[in-house]
This record gives sequence, C-alpha cells and structure tokens, in this order.
Amino acid sequence: MSNNSETADFRTIVETHQDRVLNICYAFLHNREDAEDAAQDVFIEVYRSLDRFRGEAQLSTWIHRISVTKSLDMIRRKKRKKRITSAKQILGLGEAGAAAAGSAGEQPDRQLEAKENRELLYRAIDRLPETQKIALTLSAIEGLRYKETAAVMQTSVESVESLIFRAKKNIRKHLAGYFRKTSR
Repeated sequence: MSNNSETADFRTIVETHQDRVLNICYAFLHNREDAEDAAQDVFIEVYRSLDRFRGEAQLSTWIHRISVTKSLDMIRRKKRKKRITSAKQILGLGEAGAAAAGSAGEQPDRQLEAKENRELLYRAIDRLPETQKIALTLSAIEGLRYKETAAVMQTSVESVESLIFRAKKNIRKHLAGYFRKTSR
C-alpha cells in the first residue's frame, strides 16, 4: 500500500468516526475543548495503532473503546494535577451553555433551572463507579445499543444491563439525597 493510499484511508476513518468520537469524549468530559483534545488523542492513537488492529472487533467498536480510554485518561490527569475547571465551563459558555440556554423563547428562570438540573445530573454521573459511568454514558447518552456497549467495554450484554441498572439506581439515590437536603 502506498503512503498516499494509507493517508486517504486514514482520512476516511477520521471523517467517518470524528463526530461519534467527539460526542463520546464530550459525554465524559463535559467540556468542548477537552473533548476536542481527547478526540485528537484518539485519532493519533488510531493512526499509530492501525497496523496492529486485528479485526477481532468492528473498527468502530475499537475506535469507541479508544475514545473511552482517552477520555478517562484525561479525567485522571486532571484529577492528578488538580486543575481548576475551565472558565468556559464555570460560566456555562460554549456548547454546554448553548444547550442549556434552550430556545430563545424560554424564560430565563427555566433556562437556569434546566442548566442546574443538567449540571446536577452530570455530577451524579461523575460520582458513579467507572464501569457504571462508561456503560451509562455509551448507552443512555451516546445511544449505543447494549450489544455495542458490551463490545466497547469487552463484556457481556447482561453485564451492561446490570451496570446500567445499578448506575440508574445510584443516580436516583444521589439525586434523592440532594433534593432532601435542599427541601429543608
């Protein structure tokens, strides 16, 4: 295979998978800039490792697995360095802020409440054990079927179902505790 052909093949891989990779990274990181950095790391890893891809899973599954790993690596690095959350996330700017703003016709108090609820949910998801967080994020947030989620996580569909069940139970418990505290 010529170098030009390899470059064209890799470009096709990036074009085919870039949106899903960015969405997966964003679902874990909740910050557009971090998600873009992680997505770039994903494709660097794909490029470096493509010759070692054995085809034991679908290419998309392999790339999704790398996306999860790179996102979790970034979270761990940030925790180790104890970096301060970016100003964009604090101020609610960027993609997350645009989503929180909703339609132009919404009342500001409803926009603020929706944003606060979304942030509360993200915090609850972030508190989950890692395997529950991965299963829930891939399935519920990214829309992967249980079978696809199981392939990415290298586990059974039954395990994914159990992880998601426990994740939802833990989130309900966390949110119930929060609302009990705020209603006093």
